[in-house]
Amino acid sequence: MRRIKLTRQEKAIEDALAKGEYVKASDAEFRRIAEILAARKKDTILHIRVNSQDLNSIKAKAQKLGIKYQTFISEVLHRIAM
Repeated sequence: MRRIKLTRQEKAIEDALAKGEYVKASDAEFRRIAEILAARKKDTILHIRVNSQDLNSIKAKAQKLGIKYQTFISEVLHRIAM
């Protein structure tokens, strides 16, 4: 049987689970978390044209935060939309 190769983060989660570091969430808390995740689900594609200097600036800011620039743009749009 082929073994799945885990990333460092996935391996850390697996190790924490084995050590019992996680606690079971109540049903109400689980539902609340599921609702939050469902609300943040990205279900639409958006194509826009932007100035290349602006995009380079966005990419630099995202890199400083350690996230992908598309995730950064999505997060900014989400905050403005709220």
